Amino acid sequence: MDAKLNRRRFLGLMGTGAAMMAVSGTVGSVLRTSVPVSKSKPNILLILSDDMGFSDLGCYGGEIKTPNLDRLAANGLRFTQFYNTARCCPTRASLLTGLYPHQAGVGHMMEDRGEEGYQGDLNTRCVTIAEVLKPAGYSTYAVGKWHVTRFNGTNGTKHNWPLQRGFDRYYGTITGAGSYFDPATLTRDNDFVTPENDPDYRPERFFYTDAITDNALRFLGDHIKNKTESPFFMYMAYTAAHWPMHAKPEDIETYKGKYSAGWDALREERYRRMMKMGLIDRNWNISPRGEGIPAWKDSEDKEWHERRMEVYAAMVTCMDRGVGRIKDFLNKTNLLDNTLILFLQDNGGCAEENGSTGPAASIDIPAGGKLAPMGKDELQTQTKPYRTRDGRPVRVGIGVMPGPADTFVAYGKPWANASNTPFREYKHWVHEGGISTPLIVHWPGHIHTPGAFRHQPGHLIDIMATCVEVGDAQYPNSLKGNEILPKEGRSLVPAFKDQPIDRDALYWEHEGNRAVRQGKWKLVSKSVKGGATPLPLGPWELYDMEKDRTELNNLAEKYPDKAKDLSDKWDAYARRTHVIPWPIQR
Repeated sequence: MDAKLNRRRFLGLMGTGAAMMAVSGTVGSVLRTSVPVSKSKPNILLILSDDMGFSDLGCYGGEIKTPNLDRLAANGLRFTQFYNTARCCPTRASLLTGLYPHQAGVGHMMEDRGEEGYQGDLNTRCVTIAEVLKPAGYSTYAVGKWHVTRFNGTNGTKHNWPLQRGFDRYYGTITGAGSYFDPATLTRDNDFVTPENDPDYRPERFFYTDAITDNALRFLGDHIKNKTESPFFMYMAYTAAHWPMHAKPEDIETYKGKYSAGWDALREERYRRMMKMGLIDRNWNISPRGEGIPAWKDSEDKEWHERRMEVYAAMVTCMDRGVGRIKDFLNKTNLLDNTLILFLQDNGGCAEENGSTGPAASIDIPAGGKLAPMGKDELQTQTKPYRTRDGRPVRVGIGVMPGPADTFVAYGKPWANASNTPFREYKHWVHEGGISTPLIVHWPGHIHTPGAFRHQPGHLIDIMATCVEVGDAQYPNSLKGNEILPKEGRSLVPAFKDQPIDRDALYWEHEGNRAVRQGKWKLVSKSVKGGATPLPLGPWELYDMEKDRTELNNLAEKYPDKAKDLSDKWDAYARRTHVIPWPIQR
């Protein structure tokens, strides 16, 4: 490598991110020379964002600047009734395996609750998309948030880390959240790294959203250089826009004053825009302002609230810029036309107020800790660190203006309510606000009526089946001596041609929140008390999703036979997929 390229390896060359377009000379050379690749199988790019609501993207009615995702939607498809599982790690388990999360062992979070469906770790009865596509000739790459194993310590087992679950290369974080300036459990392949000691990635300014994009570009560049005849499967799991609200100053400045009208006005603006674009039915009334949320005119600390949403929007725009850089790379290397791109979100907007309650204060220093700069080899292990890498205290509480590395603040329930317009509830719950996600599909030459909506209900479990079909792969009956559960989903390929997806019903359970959807009917129940150990289950509610997708007119008493039929279906699903036993009183 010549001195000039060696120097560029450590500089950000494109935009404000630390673009790796010249890393090892690989990507830069690819952009100058188109490399022929096999057309027999498409490349597959699966992109997942974190803690975003149904209406945040511009192409789903939001005001946030997402021009790159908007262009993918304009030239592809937007699904209007696609579903996740209402929480980060169950969604990832379901997305990667094509099973319901309890079947994969991740029915709740990353802890072992002593039941088969709640091990907090991918089990041996599931396979990942990478494990299925790799024998079909695919090179497999993962970047970003993993979060499907409880083993993320420096001395623990790595049996469920990406390289042990079918991926050839990995860069990202094993755990579920953390600072964007110093991510917890930052990992390259099978080894922990820090922003200061990573031999392959040393930007002048580290920001995790950019790092995910940069390393994805590096992997793709190396793939083209070294694997010219094989298709690729890449799983990109951004942490944006999960708390803490961290963003680059220039991105925050873009939104200064944008949210001064408050959350009530924002919900109404989005609702009208969504109706006008045909994303939602004009007969669906917007849900009431969420419980416990004051009217904007009555709220206190307005400047602080505005800043929280400004930073949130900046985080989304930064992620969208990364998606655009990936698309540009694929276009310049003549790969875009043979690449299936899927973009979706892991749950609805997040009402958690992590770091956003109580008076402004510094996070308590743990026993044995100290405020001092961290060494370049000192790994960040805390999702909520008490100090920055340069030794400053991290501040939390009402009035702490988010954005910089020395803050840890969430955007909070009122803005999450706006993110989920027009639906009820949030991340955790299985009413529509918790489980509804955009799904953007871009695949040139394979999409009928580009720019159209697809209203067929779909679910995360369908992504595996779709990848198996388009990748001409074989889903195994066994792997490494273990019997593998049959995939649960249906391929989405028929919907690309606006044909129906043949299925009986879709199901959910998280923290005692339950739901089943069959055709136009949805039966849903909100746990009496949320959290890891809910109290008795709440009553069933029945909704006609064609007339009332915002779930405002409960028909359970009017149609008791339908409610009973669906509740029986849910019970059968729960027994079959290891939802039961679960620590609830029935």
